[in-house]
Amino acid sequence: MILVSSCLLGNNVKYSGGNNGHELLMKYRQYLTAVCPECLGELPIPRPPAELQGGDGHAVLAGRAKVCNKEDLDVTGHFLQGAKLALDMAQKHSVKIAILKANSPSCGNVQIYSGRFDGEKIPGAGVAAALLMENGIKVYSEQEIDEDLLKRLIAEDRG
Repeated sequence: MILVSSCLLGNNVKYSGGNNGHELLMKYRQYLTAVCPECLGELPIPRPPAELQGGDGHAVLAGRAKVCNKEDLDVTGHFLQGAKLALDMAQKHSVKIAILKANSPSCGNVQIYSGRFDGEKIPGAGVAAALLMENGIKVYSEQEIDEDLLKRLIAEDRG
């Protein structure tokens, strides 16, 4: 099983109520399993945008940073719950690979938004991506995937 951010598969789970449908991933969706850590964390759709403050997802997991929405409400607990449930799903199904939404406060794997709601991006991982990586799961973003790599990952997974 390969986990993929649900929004990338065209599901309307994004904070705005929309999706980030990714043509290539949707083409191969029968080999992929959708997950939305923010939905697993019981956040509503739509919801105010959220960003990490004080560090990235690794810092949130260590209790050194938090996740706040644009209305200045601390939603860290929801992000932690969603990340843990995504990890539970991954471990239950022996998942080795996840393809998650770039820049997301949950799913970003190499960069996230600054925490100032100014559109600036900084190095770091989202909360769910960090937890998956800390547990040995390789996390890619949709920006790193091309058809050859995706076919190889699917073949290895089905192997």
